[in-house]
Amino acid sequence: MAVERILIVDDEETLCEVLRLNLENEGYDVDIAFSAEQALGYDLKEYSLILLDIMMGEISGIKMAKMMKADVTTAHIPVIFCTARDTEDDMVMGLNLGADDYIVKPYTIRNVIARVKSVLRRTSSHNGHVQAEKPHTLKVEGLCLDLEFKRCTVDGSEIKLTRKEFELLAYLISHRGSICSREQLLSRVWSEEVVVLDRTIDVNITRLRAKIGAYSKYIVTRSGYGYGFRD
Repeated sequence: MAVERILIVDDEETLCEVLRLNLENEGYDVDIAFSAEQALGYDLKEYSLILLDIMMGEISGIKMAKMMKADVTTAHIPVIFCTARDTEDDMVMGLNLGADDYIVKPYTIRNVIARVKSVLRRTSSHNGHVQAEKPHTLKVEGLCLDLEFKRCTVDGSEIKLTRKEFELLAYLISHRGSICSREQLLSRVWSEEVVVLDRTIDVNITRLRAKIGAYSKYIVTRSGYGYGFRD
């Protein structure tokens, strides 16, 4: 079994070293970045999980998380925020960004390790349904997305998706088992647009369902909440 890789992104060097030592003792392969800028220079898609501080330099943890979730090659990677920002609004914002957990400083190493194991166990449990058959590939039965070549096939036949349709489908699959709000989808898939209407998502979902045929049954609508890709 491959060793799971974890990236710690925090500007507190001593804390990073302590976390790395303890996580490595648990059998993980751990790297450290002391800023989001340094972390973004790494090949992030190679990591199983990111431990991310919020308050750093020019690029905050929030901004880095948004960048990761907007990129289909890293959107699926679980993120745990580790931060001193402990208000309810901060936690809600972090979780709405797609973070998988939120740990408030000061914390115990035991707590961090338990949270890491829980998130990895939860995200790994989906592997029986959606597999990475090769790097940058998402597959659900006969529905396959090649994230590197931006190619979608249904039962072996290629179907033409627009860029936004492709990114929307990839994001939903990467967050399978949960409902994504319209606000979340707009911020991830249409992050570079100035003004986008909620109706834009509905139109793209309708087109996606028509194009992927029988696999449209996996795209679910929760009125008042948003859309999801069911397990």
